[in-house]
Amino acid sequence: MERQLPETISNEALAELPLIQFEGKIVVVDRPGEIACACDELMVSPALGFDTETKPVFQAGLVHKTALLQLSTPDTCYLFRLSKIALERPLLRLLESRSVLKIGAAVRDDLKSLRSLRHFRPEGFVDLQRLVGNYGIAEKSVRKLSALVLGGRISKRQRLTNWDADILTPAQQLYAATDAWVVLQIYLQLQEKNRQLVTHNL
Repeated sequence: MERQLPETISNEALAELPLIQFEGKIVVVDRPGEIACACDELMVSPALGFDTETKPVFQAGLVHKTALLQLSTPDTCYLFRLSKIALERPLLRLLESRSVLKIGAAVRDDLKSLRSLRHFRPEGFVDLQRLVGNYGIAEKSVRKLSALVLGGRISKRQRLTNWDADILTPAQQLYAATDAWVVLQIYLQLQEKNRQLVTHNL
């Protein structure tokens, strides 16, 4: 495949790009009775953005469990608070579905942490870090992939906040939703560039 996008971007150039963030609906799921309905809505989507958040560790040897699972459509992001709810069967069915693609970055680490909560067989996952090399992109971080593919930068200010907090702040919710939404947008944009290339070569 011929290169369609820049291979890399400097931190200086990235800082000059406009800020992009999720502008859709954010649904916080923190009660067991809300899980099935949320998963039913997500199961009808062909592709979802996928990410997790964990309370940061500032002490050697300490490990926290995954606190948040984010699954996003282009216009709605569900934040499953795993610090308050379990990985119940509707969620596992979604994570094991081959028909619903889950797009993420470094998904192996996220899945390892999720499987430590409850065993399941992940299916339908696409790792952007493996995919972007086909487009001549050398970068792996979501921050730089957003810049190269979408032409915008995302904020990482909330990354080291407390994801086990009793209530997530609006800033945390927006950060978490943006992280899941943006990987889906990168994937969809790459797919569109692929279609344009095929059409051009016909």
